[in-house]
Amino acid sequence: MLNLIQKMGRTVLDTLQRLGRGHLFLLQVLTHMSGLLFRPGLLIKQMYSVGVQTLVIIVVAGFFVGMVLGLQAYYALVDFGAENAVSVMVVLTLLRELGPVVTALLFAGRAGSALTAEIGLMKATEQLSGLEMMAVNPMERVIAPRFMAGVLSMPLLASIFSAIGVIGAYLVAVHMLGLDGGAFWSQAQSQVDVYLDLVNGMIKAFVFGIVVVWIAVFEGYDCVPTSEGLGQATTRTVVHGSLAVLGLDFLLTAMMFAR
Repeated sequence: MLNLIQKMGRTVLDTLQRLGRGHLFLLQVLTHMSGLLFRPGLLIKQMYSVGVQTLVIIVVAGFFVGMVLGLQAYYALVDFGAENAVSVMVVLTLLRELGPVVTALLFAGRAGSALTAEIGLMKATEQLSGLEMMAVNPMERVIAPRFMAGVLSMPLLASIFSAIGVIGAYLVAVHMLGLDGGAFWSQAQSQVDVYLDLVNGMIKAFVFGIVVVWIAVFEGYDCVPTSEGLGQATTRTVVHGSLAVLGLDFLLTAMMFAR
Protein backbone atom coordinates (compact mmCIF):
# COMPACT_ATOMS: atom_id res chain seq x y z
CA MET A 1 0.00 0.00 0.00
CA LEU A 2 2.81 2.39 0.89
CA ASN A 3 4.57 1.63 -2.40
CA LEU A 4 1.38 2.43 -4.30
CA ILE A 5 1.02 5.78 -2.54
CA GLN A 6 4.68 6.57 -3.22
CA LYS A 7 4.27 5.70 -6.89
CA MET A 8 1.15 7.86 -7.21
CA GLY A 9 2.84 10.76 -5.46
CA ARG A 10 5.90 10.45 -7.70
CA THR A 11 3.68 10.45 -10.79
CA VAL A 12 1.84 13.59 -9.63
CA LEU A 13 5.11 15.39 -8.85
CA ASP A 14 6.63 14.41 -12.20
CA THR A 15 3.52 15.66 -14.00
CA LEU A 16 3.59 18.99 -12.17
CA GLN A 17 7.30 19.32 -12.89
CA ARG A 18 6.74 18.75 -16.61
CA LEU A 19 3.92 21.29 -16.63
CA GLY A 20 6.20 23.82 -14.99
CA ARG A 21 8.99 23.16 -17.50
CA GLY A 22 6.48 23.43 -20.34
CA HIS A 23 5.24 26.84 -19.23
CA LEU A 24 8.77 28.16 -18.72
CA PHE A 25 9.61 26.81 -22.18
CA LEU A 26 6.65 28.67 -23.71
CA LEU A 27 7.76 31.87 -22.00
CA GLN A 28 11.25 31.47 -23.48
CA VAL A 29 9.82 30.89 -26.96
CA LEU A 30 7.64 34.00 -26.76
CA THR A 31 10.54 36.17 -25.62
CA HIS A 32 12.55 35.13 -28.71
CA MET A 33 9.79 35.85 -31.25
CA SER A 34 11.18 39.29 -32.07
CA GLY A 35 14.15 37.72 -33.87
CA LEU A 36 11.80 36.55 -36.63
CA LEU A 37 11.39 40.16 -37.77
CA PHE A 38 15.00 40.12 -38.99
CA ARG A 39 14.85 36.58 -40.45
CA PRO A 40 11.52 36.24 -42.31
CA GLY A 41 13.01 33.51 -44.49
CA LEU A 42 13.05 31.13 -41.52
CA LEU A 43 9.34 31.68 -40.93
CA ILE A 44 8.43 31.27 -44.60
CA LYS A 45 10.40 28.04 -44.85
CA GLN A 46 8.70 26.60 -41.78
CA MET A 47 5.24 27.67 -42.95
CA TYR A 48 5.84 25.69 -46.11
CA SER A 49 7.00 22.67 -44.10
CA VAL A 50 4.25 22.87 -41.48
CA GLY A 51 1.34 24.34 -43.44
CA VAL A 52 1.66 23.67 -47.17
CA GLN A 53 2.79 20.08 -46.75
CA THR A 54 -0.24 19.43 -44.50
CA LEU A 55 -2.61 20.88 -47.10
CA VAL A 56 -3.25 17.63 -49.00
CA ILE A 57 -4.66 15.71 -46.04
CA ILE A 58 -6.71 18.78 -45.00
CA VAL A 59 -8.28 19.14 -48.46
CA VAL A 60 -9.06 15.43 -48.85
CA ALA A 61 -10.46 15.10 -45.33
CA GLY A 62 -12.50 18.31 -45.65
CA PHE A 63 -14.04 17.19 -48.93
CA PHE A 64 -15.19 13.81 -47.65
CA VAL A 65 -16.33 15.18 -44.29
CA GLY A 66 -18.45 17.74 -46.14
CA MET A 67 -19.95 15.04 -48.37
CA VAL A 68 -20.83 12.88 -45.38
CA LEU A 69 -22.33 15.86 -43.56
CA GLY A 70 -24.45 16.67 -46.61
CA LEU A 71 -25.81 13.14 -46.75
CA GLN A 72 -26.48 12.90 -43.01
CA ALA A 73 -28.13 16.33 -42.87
CA TYR A 74 -30.40 15.48 -45.81
CA TYR A 75 -31.50 12.14 -44.34
CA ALA A 76 -32.17 13.81 -40.96
CA LEU A 77 -34.13 16.77 -42.34
CA VAL A 78 -36.04 15.30 -45.28
CA ASP A 79 -38.55 13.57 -42.98
CA PHE A 80 -39.54 16.99 -41.61
CA GLY A 81 -39.73 18.66 -45.02
CA ALA A 82 -36.74 20.85 -44.16
CA GLU A 83 -34.26 19.53 -46.69
CA ASN A 84 -33.51 23.08 -47.89
CA ALA A 85 -31.87 23.70 -44.50
CA VAL A 86 -29.12 21.18 -45.31
CA SER A 87 -26.70 23.97 -46.17
CA VAL A 88 -27.32 25.77 -42.86
CA MET A 89 -26.65 22.62 -40.85
CA VAL A 90 -23.52 21.80 -42.81
CA VAL A 91 -22.03 25.30 -42.80
CA LEU A 92 -22.66 25.93 -39.09
CA THR A 93 -21.27 22.52 -38.15
CA LEU A 94 -18.12 23.08 -40.18
CA LEU A 95 -17.49 26.67 -39.09
CA ARG A 96 -18.26 26.20 -35.42
CA GLU A 97 -16.95 22.72 -34.69
CA LEU A 98 -15.66 20.29 -37.27
CA GLY A 99 -13.49 22.74 -39.19
CA PRO A 100 -11.30 23.82 -36.25
CA VAL A 101 -11.42 20.52 -34.35
CA VAL A 102 -10.75 18.05 -37.17
CA THR A 103 -8.09 20.34 -38.64
CA ALA A 104 -6.35 20.50 -35.25
CA LEU A 105 -6.48 16.72 -34.84
CA LEU A 106 -5.06 16.16 -38.33
CA PHE A 107 -2.47 18.88 -37.71
CA ALA A 108 -1.37 17.20 -34.47
CA GLY A 109 -1.06 13.84 -36.23
CA ARG A 110 0.87 15.10 -39.24
CA ALA A 111 2.68 18.37 -38.53
CA GLY A 112 2.87 18.04 -34.73
CA SER A 113 4.52 14.64 -34.82
CA ALA A 114 6.89 15.84 -37.55
CA LEU A 115 7.94 18.85 -35.45
CA THR A 116 8.58 16.66 -32.42
CA ALA A 117 10.59 14.14 -34.42
CA GLU A 118 12.64 16.86 -36.15
CA ILE A 119 13.53 18.75 -32.96
CA GLY A 120 14.08 15.54 -31.01
CA LEU A 121 16.45 14.25 -33.68
CA MET A 122 18.34 17.54 -33.60
CA LYS A 123 18.71 17.11 -29.84
CA ALA A 124 19.75 13.46 -30.12
CA THR A 125 22.44 14.27 -32.69
CA GLU A 126 23.60 17.24 -30.57
CA GLN A 127 22.81 19.81 -33.26
CA LEU A 128 21.13 22.03 -30.66
CA SER A 129 24.23 21.85 -28.47
CA GLY A 130 26.34 22.68 -31.50
CA LEU A 131 24.30 25.82 -32.11
CA GLU A 132 24.83 26.90 -28.51
CA MET A 133 28.59 26.34 -28.87
CA MET A 134 28.54 28.66 -31.90
CA ALA A 135 26.71 31.33 -29.84
CA VAL A 136 23.45 30.73 -31.76
CA ASN A 137 20.36 30.52 -29.57
CA PRO A 138 18.34 27.39 -30.52
CA MET A 139 15.18 29.03 -29.22
CA GLU A 140 15.50 31.87 -31.69
CA ARG A 141 16.88 29.90 -34.61
CA VAL A 142 15.01 26.58 -34.36
CA ILE A 143 12.05 26.68 -31.97
CA ALA A 144 10.52 30.13 -32.49
CA PRO A 145 10.13 29.88 -36.33
CA ARG A 146 8.46 26.48 -36.04
CA PHE A 147 6.16 27.67 -33.27
CA MET A 148 5.05 30.80 -35.12
CA ALA A 149 4.62 28.92 -38.42
CA GLY A 150 2.32 26.39 -36.79
CA VAL A 151 0.26 29.04 -35.02
CA LEU A 152 -0.23 31.02 -38.24
CA SER A 153 -0.95 27.93 -40.35
CA MET A 154 -3.75 26.51 -38.21
CA PRO A 155 -6.45 29.17 -38.89
CA LEU A 156 -5.61 29.11 -42.61
CA LEU A 157 -5.87 25.32 -42.74
CA ALA A 158 -9.14 25.37 -40.79
CA SER A 159 -10.58 27.91 -43.23
CA ILE A 160 -9.60 25.73 -46.20
CA PHE A 161 -11.05 22.65 -44.49
CA SER A 162 -14.41 24.38 -43.93
CA ALA A 163 -14.52 25.82 -47.47
CA ILE A 164 -13.74 22.47 -49.09
CA GLY A 165 -16.28 20.79 -46.80
CA VAL A 166 -19.02 23.18 -47.95
CA ILE A 167 -18.13 22.46 -51.58
CA GLY A 168 -18.34 18.71 -50.91
CA ALA A 169 -21.74 19.13 -49.26
CA TYR A 170 -22.93 21.26 -52.21
CA LEU A 171 -21.96 18.59 -54.72
CA VAL A 172 -23.83 15.93 -52.75
CA ALA A 173 -26.91 18.02 -51.98
CA VAL A 174 -27.36 19.62 -55.42
CA HIS A 175 -25.88 17.20 -57.95
CA MET A 176 -26.59 13.93 -56.15
CA LEU A 177 -29.76 14.55 -54.12
CA GLY A 178 -31.33 17.12 -56.48
CA LEU A 179 -31.73 20.11 -54.14
CA ASP A 180 -31.88 23.60 -55.62
CA GLY A 181 -28.44 25.23 -55.83
CA GLY A 182 -29.73 28.75 -55.32
CA ALA A 183 -31.63 27.74 -52.19
CA PHE A 184 -28.53 25.98 -50.88
CA TRP A 185 -26.40 29.13 -51.00
CA SER A 186 -29.12 31.60 -50.01
CA GLN A 187 -30.03 29.62 -46.89
CA ALA A 188 -26.40 29.43 -45.86
CA GLN A 189 -25.86 33.17 -46.38
CA SER A 190 -28.95 34.18 -44.44
CA GLN A 191 -28.25 32.04 -41.38
CA VAL A 192 -24.48 32.38 -40.91
CA ASP A 193 -23.34 35.20 -38.64
CA VAL A 194 -19.86 36.54 -39.38
CA TYR A 195 -18.87 37.13 -35.76
CA LEU A 196 -20.74 34.35 -33.98
CA ASP A 197 -19.84 31.60 -36.43
CA LEU A 198 -16.88 32.58 -38.61
CA VAL A 199 -14.80 34.66 -36.19
CA ASN A 200 -15.39 32.32 -33.24
CA GLY A 201 -14.35 29.37 -35.39
CA MET A 202 -11.12 31.14 -36.33
CA ILE A 203 -10.46 31.96 -32.66
CA LYS A 204 -10.83 28.28 -31.86
CA ALA A 205 -8.40 27.35 -34.63
CA PHE A 206 -5.89 29.93 -33.40
CA VAL A 207 -6.05 28.64 -29.81
CA PHE A 208 -5.77 25.03 -30.97
CA GLY A 209 -2.74 25.98 -33.06
CA ILE A 210 -0.97 27.53 -30.08
CA VAL A 211 -1.60 24.51 -27.85
CA VAL A 212 -0.78 21.80 -30.41
CA VAL A 213 2.43 23.45 -31.62
CA TRP A 214 3.48 24.26 -28.05
CA ILE A 215 3.11 20.60 -27.09
CA ALA A 216 4.91 19.45 -30.25
CA VAL A 217 7.99 21.65 -29.92
CA PHE A 218 8.23 21.14 -26.16
CA GLU A 219 8.07 17.36 -26.45
CA GLY A 220 10.82 17.42 -29.06
CA TYR A 221 13.02 19.79 -27.05
CA ASP A 222 12.45 17.95 -23.75
CA CYS A 223 12.62 14.36 -25.01
CA VAL A 224 15.18 11.77 -23.93
CA PRO A 225 17.81 11.83 -26.73
CA THR A 226 17.44 8.16 -27.69
CA SER A 227 15.43 6.36 -30.34
CA GLU A 228 13.01 5.08 -27.69
CA GLY A 229 12.68 8.51 -26.09
CA LEU A 230 12.02 10.10 -29.48
CA GLY A 231 9.27 7.59 -30.23
CA GLN A 232 7.65 8.20 -26.85
CA ALA A 233 7.80 11.97 -27.35
CA THR A 234 6.14 11.69 -30.76
CA THR A 235 3.37 9.55 -29.29
CA ARG A 236 2.84 12.00 -26.44
CA THR A 237 2.54 14.86 -28.92
CA VAL A 238 -0.32 13.22 -30.80
CA VAL A 239 -2.12 11.96 -27.68
CA HIS A 240 -1.73 15.06 -25.51
CA GLY A 241 -2.38 17.41 -28.44
CA SER A 242 -5.59 15.60 -29.41
CA LEU A 243 -6.88 15.48 -25.82
CA ALA A 244 -6.04 19.16 -25.30
CA VAL A 245 -7.94 20.11 -28.46
CA LEU A 246 -11.05 18.17 -27.42
CA GLY A 247 -11.01 19.58 -23.90
CA LEU A 248 -10.43 23.15 -25.05
CA ASP A 249 -13.19 22.79 -27.64
CA PHE A 250 -15.73 22.20 -24.90
CA LEU A 251 -14.50 25.15 -22.83
CA LEU A 252 -14.39 27.54 -25.77
CA THR A 253 -17.82 26.46 -27.01
CA ALA A 254 -19.29 26.95 -23.54
CA MET A 255 -17.87 30.49 -23.40
CA MET A 256 -18.57 31.55 -26.98
CA PHE A 257 -22.09 30.28 -27.51
CA ALA A 258 -23.53 30.65 -24.01
CA ARG A 259 -26.86 32.47 -24.05
